Amino acid sequence: MEQHDLRYRISYRDIKYPRLEFTTGELLLVLPFGHKHEMLLEKHNGWIWERVNFIGECLQEAAGKKLFERTNKEFKDIVYSSVKKASKELDVKVRGVYFRKMRTKWASLSSKKNLTINRVMMYLPLHLIKYVILHEMTHLIEKRHNDRFWGMLLERCKRYREMEKEMFIYWVIINRHTH
Repeated sequence: MEQHDLRYRISYRDIKYPRLEFTTGELLLVLPFGHKHEMLLEKHNGWIWERVNFIGECLQEAAGKKLFERTNKEFKDIVYSSVKKASKELDVKVRGVYFRKMRTKWASLSSKKNLTINRVMMYLPLHLIKYVILHEMTHLIEKRHNDRFWGMLLERCKRYREMEKEMFIYWVIINRHTH
């Protein structure tokens, strides 16, 4: 496919380096003011089409998935017990656990070791909630998504690659459901 067949949006921001995002399933080019987008599309053409195909697969798989219904209390109980389990397993501790709706992430870990959980995670299957928490808490040991990080995750979660894909599928479903 040619790049002119690709639909994308451009957002100019006060940033130093351009980047490509597929957080909503649609390609977004985030560019510094005055930056030309054509070279960026050309340079990353292979990666872009790889992602487009991956998203297409995920959309097909999303058709058979359902959202899980839980009360806030049930969801928080799952999160707190998962944090406790991951703390023991990794021999780490978070300072606090917070819940809020987030637009682009399932969860995040601050430099002060606070874990923030996206409220929409309550719609995920149990194994994915546990996975997100394990993933975030692994960042207490290794901050970046480098080989060491993925190696530590692989030791504790042999199916992490499948789960990353499943997370993306649910991201698409939930965003369609809540918007």
